[in-house]
Amino acid sequence: MDRLVKLDIKEVNIIFNRNEICSTTFKLTNLMHTMAVAVSLTTTNPSVLSLTNPVSVLPPLSTSSFTLCLSQPLDYPPLSTPLDSLIVKSTILSTGKANQEAIQQLFSKPGLKIFKDAVVPITFVGLQVVEFLLSPSTKIDNAYVLSKAIKACDESQLCLLLRSAVKCGNCYFASTLIEAGADVNKCDLTKRSLMSLAVQSGKNDMLDLLIDSGYIVNNLVDRLLHEAAAMDRVDLMETLCLGYLDIDVNLVDLHGRTALHVAAIYGHVEVLQFLVSLGSNPDTADHHGWTPLHCASIAGHVEAAEFLLTCSVYVKYALTKEKQTAFALAVEKGHSELHDMLYLGDALQRAARIGDIHEIKRCLGEGAKVNGKDQNGWTPLHRAAFKGQTESVKVLLDHGANVDVIDNSGYTPLHRAVEAGHVAVALALIGHGAKANMKGLKGVVPLHLDSFKNHLSLVTPLCEERERA
Repeated sequence: MDRLVKLDIKEVNIIFNRNEICSTTFKLTNLMHTMAVAVSLTTTNPSVLSLTNPVSVLPPLSTSSFTLCLSQPLDYPPLSTPLDSLIVKSTILSTGKANQEAIQQLFSKPGLKIFKDAVVPITFVGLQVVEFLLSPSTKIDNAYVLSKAIKACDESQLCLLLRSAVKCGNCYFASTLIEAGADVNKCDLTKRSLMSLAVQSGKNDMLDLLIDSGYIVNNLVDRLLHEAAAMDRVDLMETLCLGYLDIDVNLVDLHGRTALHVAAIYGHVEVLQFLVSLGSNPDTADHHGWTPLHCASIAGHVEAAEFLLTCSVYVKYALTKEKQTAFALAVEKGHSELHDMLYLGDALQRAARIGDIHEIKRCLGEGAKVNGKDQNGWTPLHRAAFKGQTESVKVLLDHGANVDVIDNSGYTPLHRAVEAGHVAVALALIGHGAKANMKGLKGVVPLHLDSFKNHLSLVTPLCEERERA
């Protein structure tokens, strides 16, 4: 025979609660039919773990209960590597009975037949143990302890722990909890959703885990693209869009703002570009009539505003409910670097077109860029030259206009003047050094193109004379 008693458990699990004397009860059975057995119970960590009845006598075939508990209340579970153990020893008691002191002496006598009936691990389990293991400051990494601690948790505790694991971005813990039964779609819907917490964690692996675990996006509460946009995380947005092909890029929040509004508020240009590429509407106004351009302009985000202007021709004229344009908001906040693209550039182009010299000077004085281009690459000088506004051309040139700047078609202001048949303007441009055969984006664009034949006789001699000089 290799043992005298039988333990009713293969491991000792103690549910840990902070600042409490945590305990558990187990049973021992005497396997002997006719003999009493003395038993001795010890632990490998007696300073922390104690037994209420460490030595005892078991009559034949009898069963007794024993209690193992913490020696004192603790703030944290006393986890150790390797695990602490409960050691059960026994010996036959020939007299059938003995007091505590006598039993202790039995186990200290040399030569007496002592049986080591069991050595079982002691594990602390439950919600607070998992929380402790999940803490970033905890250095214990024991998969066995984690799995045992989780098994002692009920459904509501699993969901609570899963929220914590997702929030701190611990994919291993989150995966273990999901495997243990935590439902990704039933974790306290009164708070931020699990996927929202995953976005907040910034971990793409966590997003993938929840997507693979069957997380269902709830458009009533989830504003996942909004949150990723605020974080300037295009990679998270890509993961979400790949995981949910029907995700609504124009979904609005309580203020009527899309994710594009959020990106504009923070000036995240790459996010703006990504959202627009997916079909997000740059003209969408929130509940106060603000478009993304309004949001970017009041914050002074130059690159964001510049990009949004390329997405919509008319958005710069949109009015809020207070009848303010994006330009008005930029002026209000003193963002002078936005003035040209939001208003002054257009005003200067218009003044150049109609020959309003006073307005040209006013726009330039307020910061309009003399060489600023419209959507076709035309500068105010192109506009004035094409419309034959000689005085406008002279004023623009006097204020630093580039005489040989090319538009999107590769044409200079001189080309446009000749094309429209404005000799006086062509002479003024040549007088300021305009080149007759300027090479543009589409190669050499000579003045003797067929479309300019009717005007060559007036302009070409002057060009040749200037070149000889």
